[in-house]
Amino acid sequence: MTKKIKLGNTFLGGGEPILVQSMLNVPSTDIEGSVKQAVELEKAGCQVIRFAIPDNDALALVEPIKNAVNVPLVADIHFDYRLALGAAERGIDKIRINPGNIGSDDRVKAVADICNQKNIPIRIGVNSGSLEKEILAKYGSPTPEAMVESAMYHASLLEKFDFNDIVVSIKSSNVNTMIKAYELAHDRCDYPLHLGVTEAGTERMGIIKSAVGIGSLLTHGIGDTIRVSLTDNPVKEVYAAFDILKAIGLKNDTPYLISCPTCGRTRIDLVGLANKVEERLRDVKKPIKVAVMGCVVNGPGEAKEADIGIAGGDGCGLIFKKGEVLRKVDEDKLLDELMKEIDKL
Repeated sequence: MTKKIKLGNTFLGGGEPILVQSMLNVPSTDIEGSVKQAVELEKAGCQVIRFAIPDNDALALVEPIKNAVNVPLVADIHFDYRLALGAAERGIDKIRINPGNIGSDDRVKAVADICNQKNIPIRIGVNSGSLEKEILAKYGSPTPEAMVESAMYHASLLEKFDFNDIVVSIKSSNVNTMIKAYELAHDRCDYPLHLGVTEAGTERMGIIKSAVGIGSLLTHGIGDTIRVSLTDNPVKEVYAAFDILKAIGLKNDTPYLISCPTCGRTRIDLVGLANKVEERLRDVKKPIKVAVMGCVVNGPGEAKEADIGIAGGDGCGLIFKKGEVLRKVDEDKLLDELMKEIDKL
């Protein structure tokens, strides 16, 4: 089991529930837009919000965002250790920085000391595209072994100054490389692991790659926090992350939708109906299984494990509960009648 680390008003690692992260993609110069997007992410369920601090002016983001949301905030910093110090002074909850990129020992010590003093964890973020020249020369390419060696090197720089509240991420845009790297890291250290496929792509392929990479590791007990990276609205990252957790049974406090792929027996617009049901369930906070099935012949039986469901007919459909038919309903009323039954549960 990994080490448990305090992160703002929550905990990371040590068997705690998997935390879902995302990152603001509004320009760091737009404070108002950044605050607005942070609020949207929190409303979508995001549990940790990260944002870039590319320069000194961007430090002005910390306090307004912190005042607007109640989830831990992470400052994403590269190279300039003074930005890490500034973020820590302003109340950031976590810092993402690679100690090997910020210069001499005294700079690393300065960051480690202020983070120790303020109980701020540090995430070491290794990507396949940013490995040290010496490590690349040793391995010839960004192999899983090379990335893990880089991560352990960065961790050792912090450990030297008695800093151990470390989170590690070892991301690659190659799913197989990413999986192998995290498996190796899991064997090498007990630091919490932040899972993600970096530069995963646009919504469709990005979700598929993330589901394979993140999902396969989680099913083997590897990973403590996840971020789905999409070239899209970050709110979609949050929804995708929770869907991955639902699919493998790690999130059971909201509805789980099952629906059939339709066939020649289908006589209603099941695709449209299933999409509408999914949208209506977005704000429901009940641990229930909901089924949307295409035909009355097989639907209730095939989905008898569902708490509630609908099965389409010809211009009508059935409402069923645990496989037992409750009543027949006209097609245009199926959605509303389903939601009424869900309200009763």
